[in-house]
Amino acid sequence: MTDAFTFERRRRALHGWLLLSPALIMLTAFAFYPSLATMVTSLWSRGTRRNPAEFAGLENYRYLFDDPTFWQVAGNNLSYALVTIPISMALALIMALWANSKLPARGFIRTAYFTPTVLPMIAAANLWLFFYTPSFGILNQIGALFGAGPVNWLGEPETALWAICVVTIWKEAGFFMIFYLAALQTIPPDLKEAADIEGASRWTYTRRIVLPLLMPTTLFILVNAMINSVKLIDHLFILTKGGPSDSSKLILYYIWENAFAYFDRPSAAAMTVLVLALMGALAAFQFLVLDRRVHYR
Repeated sequence: MTDAFTFERRRRALHGWLLLSPALIMLTAFAFYPSLATMVTSLWSRGTRRNPAEFAGLENYRYLFDDPTFWQVAGNNLSYALVTIPISMALALIMALWANSKLPARGFIRTAYFTPTVLPMIAAANLWLFFYTPSFGILNQIGALFGAGPVNWLGEPETALWAICVVTIWKEAGFFMIFYLAALQTIPPDLKEAADIEGASRWTYTRRIVLPLLMPTTLFILVNAMINSVKLIDHLFILTKGGPSDSSKLILYYIWENAFAYFDRPSAAAMTVLVLALMGALAAFQFLVLDRRVHYR
């Protein structure tokens, strides 16, 4: 009896591992191993043909913390995240509420909102490059109608980063709207009928019923938005290349620049490890703390 029970338990365990093996292989090949290799690379010095790489310990991290450009890029990325994440999420919610209402052209509105999402990153950046072109761009042409002078949106340190933020918000709001729209359609209509019977206004219904029920979706979107805020690189290649004077340079572009333009792989690896550690800490906080407050248990 004991042997049969042991055999059945081992068979179930083997069946479970076989089901998990495709995901484990993919994660090992594209997540675990690259992360481990990056951590190892960050502990070695920059090697050349004459001077092979040597073990440097935490020297690359010390160099980063002493690098003013790194802190400027980190500040740029923080400002970028603080602007794009809340605005894109708020716009997505507003658009979803509107697209979910009974409108004559509801299908057209949903398509119009989602269209920027399906555009390739490079195509979207080139489209906005046409908007931002000095003197000839659409924004400057509109400003000229009201007597405003031409503005070099992507060529001025004061406006370059915010111009990038506008492109990101335009690109991501429609993507986040899809999740909100799907969540809105799962809310039972009986709740709206009960709120109408009680005489609750539309704002009260939205604030007391809709928003709490959307909190799990909001947490999911927040996680995705935070990941997106540190992985922007396509737009920068087309629009600013991190300039002028590093005013629009973000962390992933700086990592790429160190690794493939300056051939300083250890510094790029050290920055990557710091980004992974920060994102891991934020994800742990969101799922261990916020998730308990969001989901009904």
